[in-house]
Amino acid sequence: MSPTGSKDGFISEINVTPFVDVMLVLLIIFMVTAPMMIQGVALNLPEVTNEALPSKQQPLVISIDAHRQVYINDAKVTLDFLKEKLAKILENRRGREVLIRADKDVPYGIVIRVMSEVKSAGVEKVGMVTMPPEPATTKKG
Repeated sequence: MSPTGSKDGFISEINVTPFVDVMLVLLIIFMVTAPMMIQGVALNLPEVTNEALPSKQQPLVISIDAHRQVYINDAKVTLDFLKEKLAKILENRRGREVLIRADKDVPYGIVIRVMSEVKSAGVEKVGMVTMPPEPATTKKG
C-alpha cells in the first residue's frame, strides 16, 4: 500500500470541497435572511441635521409610538412600570445609557414623562433618536 494513491492503496486525504460549498450556501442564506429578521416599532421620527453620537455599547431603546404605547427595545411596557423594568434591566448592565425614539405626533408631555421615568430609574445618559432630513430636490429648468 503506497500513500501516493495507487490503484491498490487507500487515499487518506479528506475532500473539503463539499464542506466549503455547503458553508458558502449557508453564508449566502444568512446574509439574505438577516435583514428580514430585524424587527422594531414603526415610528414616524422627527427630522434633524445632527451627527450621530459615538457609543461603546449597544444602548437600550425606549420607543413611543403614535398611540402612546411605550416599548423597551421591542417589548411593550406600561408607563407605570417603566421605571421598575428599567431598574431591573440596568442592574446587570455596565453602561447606563438609554435612547428615546418617539413618533413626531406624540405630545411633548408624554415624551417628558418617559424621560422622567428613565432618569428616575438610574439612567446616566439619555439620548433622542431622530431621522436625518430628506435631501431637497432641485428643479432644473
